[in-house]
Amino acid sequence: MSASLPTRRLLAAVLAAGSLVGATALPAAAHDDDRRDRRAARYSALAIGDVQHESLTRTRGRTVNDLNREWVEVRNNGRQAVELRGFTLTDREGNRYRFDRLRLDGRSSVRVHTGQGRDTRTDVYQDSRREIWDERDTATLRDARGNIVDTQSWGGREGRRR
Repeated sequence: MSASLPTRRLLAAVLAAGSLVGATALPAAAHDDDRRDRRAARYSALAIGDVQHESLTRTRGRTVNDLNREWVEVRNNGRQAVELRGFTLTDREGNRYRFDRLRLDGRSSVRVHTGQGRDTRTDVYQDSRREIWDERDTATLRDARGNIVDTQSWGGREGRRR
């Protein structure tokens, strides 16, 4: 038994309308995904670079210079600049440095020193009066939303990039 002509026309109209709505919604969703992918690609160019932990002097941790010899480097390996405002760098014990107004140019880096000093484009300071980075530790870089951008561990069996 075949459907009547009005029923077939109604079914065809419903299917056509559904296709039209689906086709219009697809580009909007694809556009949002593209924007999210570009942002993720920009942040994936960020990485924790070199680390200098625990000053090696006998007066370790007693002077500003000793504390400033301890640092973690954040690199931008991409070509585009990245605004680090709101990003955080943490260790296993929960010590946290929050970046404030720092634009990291493409193919450049910034060292986050433990001690005190005047922030520049290449060096920023946590203003800590004690050592932060231990012989065995993990540095975690998070974006302003709290998403992990990069993690690096060192010392002992933990000495590997994750």
